Amino acid sequence: MNALQVLESSPVLPVIVIHDMDVAVELAHALVRGGVSCLEITLRSEAALEAIAHISREVPEALVGAGTLRNARQLEAALRAGARFGVSPGLTPELAAAARNADVPFLPGVATASESMIAADAGFTVQKLFPAQAVGGVALLKALYGPMPDIAFCPTGGINATNAGQYMALPNVKCVGGSWLTPDDAVARRQWDEITALARQACALRTAS
Repeated sequence: MNALQVLESSPVLPVIVIHDMDVAVELAHALVRGGVSCLEITLRSEAALEAIAHISREVPEALVGAGTLRNARQLEAALRAGARFGVSPGLTPELAAAARNADVPFLPGVATASESMIAADAGFTVQKLFPAQAVGGVALLKALYGPMPDIAFCPTGGINATNAGQYMALPNVKCVGGSWLTPDDAVARRQWDEITALARQACALRTAS
């Protein structure tokens, strides 16, 4: 599987922060039941690597990746835990080299045309626009498509159920990233039916676009 196939597996890549290991597997099952099987577990909590390991083992139908990767050490730890792809808020030479050496689907974060060109020169033509809304959102992606039609994006940051469709309608957007599929309150209360319903609504975005 390559990075483009990761994005094409679901119109929304849920950005998930796991604080409580007791909910990790149930949360993954709820998303998969709704048709969202590609999951980004961010390394923003101490439970993240353990969550990746448990979900990888116990929810085999899920494609589990690691997000908020900032260095090679984190990428290596995530892959050992069972992550099958990586996502970063940016890109450094060290991280680029580590991702190429690991031969794993990897989405570097970019925020400008120059950063996008640098990432493409490093071998990454599938990229994460971050923070999408803050750096220009839909208007920026439209502008980038003209000179860089070969770059595919997963915009993340400030995207929700209300504006996701505007992004998905763009030819250079293959999916969007967002945290609205896993509301903190719903996760804390273990309201898995609500999360499954949100996942189903997210899957409809690709049909609508």
